[in-house]
Amino acid sequence: MMQQIKRYNRLEEFISSSLLSHQILHIDLGNIKIGDQGASGYGYALAKRIISNLTLVHNHNKIGDEGASGLGSALAKCINLSNLTLDLSNNSIGAIGTSGLGSGLAKCINLSNLTLELYHNKIGDQGASGLGSALSKCINLSNLTLILGQNQIGDEGASSLGFALAKCINLSNLTLDIYFNKIGDQGASGLGSALAKCINLSNLTLDLEQKQFICFGL
Repeated sequence: MMQQIKRYNRLEEFISSSLLSHQILHIDLGNIKIGDQGASGYGYALAKRIISNLTLVHNHNKIGDEGASGLGSALAKCINLSNLTLDLSNNSIGAIGTSGLGSGLAKCINLSNLTLELYHNKIGDQGASGLGSALSKCINLSNLTLILGQNQIGDEGASSLGFALAKCINLSNLTLDIYFNKIGDQGASGLGSALAKCINLSNLTLDLEQKQFICFGL
């Protein structure tokens, strides 16, 4: 049986829609500069829907900490969500917004497949640590793709992220892109040591390209 995919490319169209149940929902609002208010406001409309498979595209939208946290709060209410692709690349999200978004995702108890694109924001060490801590609470997560390039993440953030992901006991497939950050030998070593403890991990794709050369090994 073919699953129905519902697509929206206009914010007003989605908010005003009377359809409350979706098997597969795709919302592409990239590059329309909705900002914090738009991200938070439509997030509440999202929380009213029954959704199992969701794709949200919000790149280049001037979203900051407030908008990311608001979106996280809305996603936390999507209790049936099992598959999520979220593109928040090229915004202005810092540590507070990243942690707030992560806290919301941690409450999606049925989430098993997650793709999170956050490259070219302002996450830093604190944000990477907060995100990792939140994702470690997603007990059913089995497939994870994290795109965190160009986010000013250093050794501390890389190590903390790795140790947090090691707590995702059901994680079997991991793609981790943290290119063009500030990760040196210490952070790469800490990340590698942590990921080695992912007991059920069968597939790992890791992009650690930095502006400086680092030595890395698992």
